[in-house]
Amino acid sequence: MLSFACMNSFDEKLKHLVEEALAEDVGDGDHSTLSCIDPGKQGKAVLKIKQDGVLAGVNVAQKIFNIVEPASKLHIHKQDGETMHNGEIAFEVEAGIHTILKCERLVLNCMQRMSGIATITRRYTDMLIGYHTRILDTRKTTPNFRLLEKESVRIGGGINHRFGLYDMIMLKDNHIDYCGGIEQAIERAYKYVQQNKPGLKIEVETRNIDDIKKVCAIGKGKVFRVMLDNFSPEQISEALPIINKAFETEASGGINLDNIIAYAATGVDYVSVGGLIHQAKSLDLSLKAVLL
Repeated sequence: MLSFACMNSFDEKLKHLVEEALAEDVGDGDHSTLSCIDPGKQGKAVLKIKQDGVLAGVNVAQKIFNIVEPASKLHIHKQDGETMHNGEIAFEVEAGIHTILKCERLVLNCMQRMSGIATITRRYTDMLIGYHTRILDTRKTTPNFRLLEKESVRIGGGINHRFGLYDMIMLKDNHIDYCGGIEQAIERAYKYVQQNKPGLKIEVETRNIDDIKKVCAIGKGKVFRVMLDNFSPEQISEALPIINKAFETEASGGINLDNIIAYAATGVDYVSVGGLIHQAKSLDLSLKAVLL
């Protein structure tokens, strides 16, 4: 569960996202609405589900309407994370008609995208039931929409990896090559953390068994997780006894619904799958007026 401080941060970031998205969409005015709907006129609309999947974005929709019109009311029929079916109603909203029409497309864009991500994440997490392994997302996200894409992964049952470049040190292949080697990269990163940001965790990407041995030799007390990048399940099974639980382990690269069980069977702690987000397809939802 998110802490109170994290919830505050989420709300602040969401408010910024909503304001920027509405500024992009509305510009100098919603002239379609302004031209034919009297200001102040109240209305009601329902969010109709038109495709099976996992619902995500109800709480976000509520916040969007409340940002635009604090007095707006949502009557929620289905919660985030619930299975949804074609023909069901997710919620009803009561607000000024100008508010409903201004928010309609933003609410739908968010919820359709979020529900698609939550749905594919749930498919992965269901396959991992009974295994030790858990699934992580990545930074392979849509610019300026990462907040809600990662929230969708969480709703679908996945675990959020780092949110950005600021909340974890990830020594990937390019960092290691530019630095001159895996040992140098670890030592410099650890020194940097001690001097500049104590407590910041360090993860190291490895590309072969030799890299694993190097991390094990100098990384204890410095590194918290080892990424096994593009390792086959057989190679991971070879690497895990060498690591011997000294670090958390994460398999990454080429993992999908067809092979995830083979990776989970190795006992690796995490698998990271960029496809949770960048391969997700938006689900079909619609917001329809209710005539009073």
